[in-house]
Amino acid sequence: MTDDKIVELYFDRNEQAITYTKTKYEKYLYTIAYNILNIREDSEESVNDTYVSAWNTMPPQKPKVLKTYLSKLTRNISLKRFRHNNAQKRGGGETSLALDELTYIASSEDVEDIFDSNELLKLIHSFLQNLKDEQRQIFLARYFYVYSIKDISRKLGYTQSKVKMSLKRTRDTLYNKLKEEGLV
Repeated sequence: MTDDKIVELYFDRNEQAITYTKTKYEKYLYTIAYNILNIREDSEESVNDTYVSAWNTMPPQKPKVLKTYLSKLTRNISLKRFRHNNAQKRGGGETSLALDELTYIASSEDVEDIFDSNELLKLIHSFLQNLKDEQRQIFLARYFYVYSIKDISRKLGYTQSKVKMSLKRTRDTLYNKLKEEGLV
């Protein structure tokens, strides 16, 4: 079933929308959640919460790209669960590492919140569009999908050194762009 048809089912309040969503995107959404949480049960809950959130937000939201919309819901739900689970403790996993890598870009304790601000979202979207495809893939794999350096290098066929250097250069370029705009 096409994404447009699935979205129509949500708008018609037809519960089959969730069934089709689950069939088409469950593995993809679980991967996002698991990369952030590293706990099977929490990841499954995040994916299930994604279906509920999609049901509750469509309508009025009408996503142009359902996969992207669902991935953002899953990511936000998983990050919220991650913060809740790790409120008392620090470190321990790729999510903490990835967020710590971005801390020098912004002085916020919740660095992932930088991506939720409309002004910053526009700037970062523009920044990502101007990156070479290779840099964009590496950056998004690390900071949106929260893949480890090892997984990124294996998935894209690069050495870990190349991935680390690409991430550092991209972070530095983003920092300079944010500085130019007066956002840091």
